[in-house]
Amino acid sequence: MKLKYIKSIIPVTALLAVTFGITSCVGDLDVTPIDPSTNMTPDAVGLFNKCYANLAMPGNGGANGDCDISRLDGGTTGFVRQLFNANELTTDESICCWGDEGISAFNFNSWSANHPMLAGFYNRLYFGVSVCNHYLEVMGDYDATMTAEIRFLRALHYYHLMDGWGNVPFTLVVSSEAPEQMNRQDLYNWLETELLEIVDDLSEPKAKKSSEAGYGRADKAAAWLLLARLYLNAEVYTGTAQWEKAAQYAKMVMDSDYSLFENGNGTYSAYQMLFMGNNGENGASCEAILPLLQDGVTTTSWGTSLFLIASTFMADMGSCGTTETWAGNRARQDLIMKFFPNGDAPNGTTEEMLAAARDDRALFWGKDRTLSVETPTEFTSGFSVAKFSNVYSDGGTPHNSQFVDMDFFLMRVAEAYLTYAEATARTNGGTVTGEGKAAIDAIRSRAHASIRSSYTLNDILDEWAREFYYEGRRRIDLIRYGYYGGNNSYTWQWKGGTITGTMFSPNLNVFAIPSDDLNANSNLVQNPGY
Repeated sequence: MKLKYIKSIIPVTALLAVTFGITSCVGDLDVTPIDPSTNMTPDAVGLFNKCYANLAMPGNGGANGDCDISRLDGGTTGFVRQLFNANELTTDESICCWGDEGISAFNFNSWSANHPMLAGFYNRLYFGVSVCNHYLEVMGDYDATMTAEIRFLRALHYYHLMDGWGNVPFTLVVSSEAPEQMNRQDLYNWLETELLEIVDDLSEPKAKKSSEAGYGRADKAAAWLLLARLYLNAEVYTGTAQWEKAAQYAKMVMDSDYSLFENGNGTYSAYQMLFMGNNGENGASCEAILPLLQDGVTTTSWGTSLFLIASTFMADMGSCGTTETWAGNRARQDLIMKFFPNGDAPNGTTEEMLAAARDDRALFWGKDRTLSVETPTEFTSGFSVAKFSNVYSDGGTPHNSQFVDMDFFLMRVAEAYLTYAEATARTNGGTVTGEGKAAIDAIRSRAHASIRSSYTLNDILDEWAREFYYEGRRRIDLIRYGYYGGNNSYTWQWKGGTITGTMFSPNLNVFAIPSDDLNANSNLVQNPGY
């Protein structure tokens, strides 16, 4: 059966039309409809799409409809929004001026087991696990490729849980029984086995456009890239490095039919076109291994692409393709200095910033801003980030003036290039190899940045920042390099809560199990230090 995952997510009725509580996996789908006439026959396509939709939408009704997670609104519990908060606000890349509960703790590395947004992220991930478990229980024999995709999505959710919380509840069934806690090493082993087991049943990798069957669905390349990410961080997760395997699977992605998008249109660079309103249609989708689909009419959310655009824009920056400009997240000076190491970034427009940086990735706004974040609660204290936009690169009109069409490329090919470069450098005594250098050169050439004669491991870390800032991965890179919590020499502005930066406890490299789940499940033990 050939299915096409399109931007119109088919909602799941009856079984999934309830709002879920904040306890992981405990009876989440063990419900009976009040109305005995309700049709309880599972809808394979609807349930399949619901498993994908958990990453892109708050619930079954779009941005202003129901929310699958209780106690917080759908926008706040959006997967992308909390992926960003947990992995960007806690690092050298971003800081937020809003007063929402939990933002200050993110900004200054001072969260606890009662952090509301981390609880929302945790439960969003477990809701996804539960929906995938349900699909596999009732529709596991429906279609082999679809089953492999749902197993991949379940593994992706468990990967983020393992990365964020370490030792977490684990279950492969829908049950009212409280799940047992699995330690990080065992969950790593399960993830590796699961991904290797399903990969042959996934579709062959191909560069997909939004008009083609398969755009937005996971294929072999998605599994390879998640394996490469797992292996790249294996020393953090298990104590044993797996650099060779990281390089192996990254190279498989690089050699697939996916490719770096390199065709700017004269008005916009190729890099900028990756993050625009028509990125599914303008050619950039050749790089999108796993895009989260957004459409301003049919798949709306406050917590996905709209969040990335609106939270970084203020009206003085010009059009961003939506009427929403929330002025919240902006760059710490440490991110700007990855492009301007001498601290000479201009207080100018994005066009002036790009010209000065000589790097297409320097999508910042410095006009009427200060480079240094002297006042965390003021949006103009710090340069703005203009990376994400709902403007169409071909001059077309977005589908809606408020909600956005920009797909979020959750997994893209460039990650494989930098993974390969770093992994091969680490197996080569910290010196970049010829093939590794070629991978970095390809990334920098696409951005029209200068090509260097060689790259150190720290150069590669800086390249991770320049290529992937604000895409929800900075925390894992800093932890892998030993530059996050604990005794290290790497600081950034407001690290640990002081303007000059200070160390914070290494136990914060892993988040606390939310107190509500800890209280609800006697099988759980809190992570050390909380």
